Amino acid sequence: MERVDVSILGREYSLACAPEQKASLMEAVQHVSQLAGRIQGSGKISGNERIAVMAAIQIAGELLSVRAPDGPLGGLAVGEFKRRIDAMNEKLDEALPSSGQASR
Repeated sequence: MERVDVSILGREYSLACAPEQKASLMEAVQHVSQLAGRIQGSGKISGNERIAVMAAIQIAGELLSVRAPDGPLGGLAVGEFKRRIDAMNEKLDEALPSSGQASR
């Protein structure tokens, strides 16, 4: 593992990652730092913890709206895919007998 020192909103953080993941980690840090800076710059939210939460929510929204590449799930957003999987799991839970009941 490699130690990487970064700064977000003026605070220093030491992170660890595999050498081959360093470029991805630095991209992620830059993205978070830019979002946090924009949120802080808006002046509507103060406090690093609140800014971090707002940045995390925004990043989660970005992730959930990412579309799948061409193929059987082409064009489907990750969030929609997750919702469909959750709905299938609920239907399976309803259809299968609970583990607390003995079947004969």
